[in-house]
Amino acid sequence: MNQKLSYIRKGDTGSMSFDTRQRSYSQGLFLLYGLGVAIFFLIALVQLFRLTIVKGNYYSVLSDDNRVKEIVIEAPRGTIVDRKGVILVSNTTPDISDNDERVTSNRIYKYSDVISHIIGYRQIADTDDLESDSCMNKLKYGDKVGKKGVEQLYECELRGRRGKKLVEIDAHGEYIKTLSVLDPKAGDDLKLALDIVLQEKAMELLGDTKGAVIGLKPDTGDVLILASTPGYDPQIFEDGDSELAKKLIDDKDEPLFNRATEGVYAPGSTFKLFIAAAGLEEKVITPDETIMDSGVLEAGPLKFHNWYYLEYGRTEGEVNMLKALQRSNDIYFYLLGGKLGPEKIKKWAEIFGFQNSSNLGLDEAVGIIPSTFWKQDTFGERWFLGDTYNLSIGQGYVATTPLQIARATAVFANGGYLCDPKVLKVQSAHDASCKELLMSNTTYELIREGMHKACQTGGTGWPFFNFSVQQQENISEQEIQSDSIQKEASPTAVITTNISVGCKTGTAESHAKSGKPHAWFTVFAPFDNPEIVLTVLVEEGGQGSDIAAPIAKEILKVYFERYE
Repeated sequence: MNQKLSYIRKGDTGSMSFDTRQRSYSQGLFLLYGLGVAIFFLIALVQLFRLTIVKGNYYSVLSDDNRVKEIVIEAPRGTIVDRKGVILVSNTTPDISDNDERVTSNRIYKYSDVISHIIGYRQIADTDDLESDSCMNKLKYGDKVGKKGVEQLYECELRGRRGKKLVEIDAHGEYIKTLSVLDPKAGDDLKLALDIVLQEKAMELLGDTKGAVIGLKPDTGDVLILASTPGYDPQIFEDGDSELAKKLIDDKDEPLFNRATEGVYAPGSTFKLFIAAAGLEEKVITPDETIMDSGVLEAGPLKFHNWYYLEYGRTEGEVNMLKALQRSNDIYFYLLGGKLGPEKIKKWAEIFGFQNSSNLGLDEAVGIIPSTFWKQDTFGERWFLGDTYNLSIGQGYVATTPLQIARATAVFANGGYLCDPKVLKVQSAHDASCKELLMSNTTYELIREGMHKACQTGGTGWPFFNFSVQQQENISEQEIQSDSIQKEASPTAVITTNISVGCKTGTAESHAKSGKPHAWFTVFAPFDNPEIVLTVLVEEGGQGSDIAAPIAKEILKVYFERYE
């Protein structure tokens, strides 16, 4: 028989019996072994299910990633051109055959420091940039982003949409072949209001000084010129040259500081234009009312002089508003300011846009128009008559930007509208951003005429006395035949054209170690049909008529000799 018998064991009494304990032990061992095998297979099945069903797609992608590499193709940023289509900023063309981690398109800034303060620059996006990004095509780690100027202001428009390339690689990461390419979409091109020829001339004339020039189209607010010296080369930041970037940041002349929009200065006598408007509109003085120029006024222990008295020891007799603007008479404006008081001066200064943003979009300061409350709150002191006198001639605590002076000057060139300055070229005049001021036509015309006289013989703007330019004029066929002259097609002749302007000079104490005042000059031209407004500031330059006015004159010569 094949059936096995139980083992026999010997009893304590010597009797013999079958050993059933050995059989139970063998069966238990068998059962334990079987259970272990079952558990093992169960675990294997569960793991197989997890790998193939639950995590199958994950590991499939992971496997593909071991042989497929995704390469980011940076979108070419939008090209930036001036108002006539001259390219200011362009890009290198990304080489999509490059198999690095990122295919980069670099910015090329063609005019270096000439355009730096309006164009700005780019840098690698930091954590704040990534978290605060509001553009549709979001930033990713390693992307560059605009940090100043137009590059920052129009970041979303300029950015474009990145592309990507999928390539197959071997186990060592070496390129095998390209699987697919999604081309990037370039950012939008921008046409600025800027005129690069005028911008270059302004920067050239400012030279090594610290200063600013603002040029506006009075009817639209187009920014033709936004110059600030010293400037900087945006390419330094684009190329990631940290050593040169640090030198710019540490430079005591502050080349990264935009004096045209962020610099605040006492405006000097340019501010008298707005005191005149306030006086007439508040009816504290009439156009024909005169005051006697005594050369000096006293306010408590302080004495306030007229500039003409300080320079030449002379007085100017009876002075009405026209003569006060023409001669920039301090005594007249001291007394006018005294009649107005600081609160009404502040009211009208704000009507002309002071102590407010111009809505240009670039970084800008709002300046200070002081008041009795402001002085008490700031210095814990009460307001004195002498404070009003200083405020009335653009001195003391008042502080404005060159952009604000240009914008307010344009009101007297465009029919009484305060327009927001615009970086991009505008197609239509008097858009929604141009607000008509509640100023009478009498006030408007009187101040214009005062500005006209200021740049004629007897005024303070002597560089513009008999201002003329050389312009080309087409010669008619009839004139050619009458003179028996052989000419080429479209012949021209150079003629001298006299151009009248409206202007105001300014010389403002700077409290600088040099002791030199800031030189100001603001002007619009031509007088009868203004096309351009210019405001020039030279820090610690000296007299406005001697330093700032000649700069404006040379820029206007370029403007009128270039344009028909």
